Amino acid sequence: ADWCPDCRFVEPFLPEFEANYPEFTFYYVDRDKFIDTCAEWDIFGIPSFLVFKEGNEISRFVSKDRKTKEEIEQFLTDSLNK
Repeated sequence: ADWCPDCRFVEPFLPEFEANYPEFTFYYVDRDKFIDTCAEWDIFGIPSFLVFKEGNEISRFVSKDRKTKEEIEQFLTDSLNK
């Protein structure tokens, strides 16, 4: 969401994540514009990261806490091995 300071905090890292993890396709979903979708996927803390493989969720990093660059990188690395 545009108003979310934690979302704004991770935003500068997103191009680097996309470049360093080409195995993933990244999508940005504005929670305020797609609240029903977020509720369907039990996403209430933002920013959140979900990983899907062949249409199935295999990993999630969802919490109300600010996520560091290192935590997100670890999550993505761990998700590669699932």
